[in-house]
Amino acid sequence: MSEGPWRLVILGVTGAGKTTLAQQASQRLGIPHLEADAFFWGPDWTPTPRGEFRARIRQAVAQDSWVFDGNYSKVRDIVWPRATHLIWLDYPFPLVFRRLLVRTARRVFLGLELWQGNRESWRNALGRESILWWAVRTWRRRRREYPQLLAQPEHAHLTVFRHTSPQATRRWLQDLPRSLARLPEERHNGPTRP
Repeated sequence: MSEGPWRLVILGVTGAGKTTLAQQASQRLGIPHLEADAFFWGPDWTPTPRGEFRARIRQAVAQDSWVFDGNYSKVRDIVWPRATHLIWLDYPFPLVFRRLLVRTARRVFLGLELWQGNRESWRNALGRESILWWAVRTWRRRRREYPQLLAQPEHAHLTVFRHTSPQATRRWLQDLPRSLARLPEERHNGPTRP
C-alpha cells in the first residue's frame, strides 16, 4: 500500500462532526488539517472576500497531503479535483441536530474562541440566521445534493466513503491508513435516495 500522498475531504452537514474527524485523521496520518471556516471567517464574523478566500484555499491545497473539512461550494472546484478521498458523514438529522445543539451550548457557555477571535453567543446561536436554523434548512437539501455531485464524471477519481453512523466512522478511523486503500462498501455510480 502506498503511504500517500493523501488528500482527504471530510463532507457532511453542519454539526455532523467534520472538523473533529478531520483533526483525528490528520493526527493519525501525520498530515495537515485544513479547516475551511478558519480560512473564511475574519474578525467579528466578517466573511473573507470570495477572491481572497479562493486564493487562500488554492495555496493550502497545493500541498502534497492534507485533510480538508468544509462544505463551501465556492471552493469545491479547487479542492475536489486535488482530493484523493472523500469521506461523507451522512448521519440522521436528530443525531446531527443534537450534536450541534450541544456544541453550540458548550461554545457559548465556555466562551470558546473559534477563528480570528470570534465567539458564538446566544444571540447569534438562536436567531433566524443561526447555525441551528441553518442546519434545519439545509440538512435535507444536502442529502439530495451530495449523491448527485458525487455522480458527476469530474469526481470519478475520488474514493468515496459514505458513513451513516458514528460507529462506522470510528471503525474507519481506527484502521487508518489501511482503510484508505480499501474500496468503500458503497460505490457512487449515481444519485441515491436520501
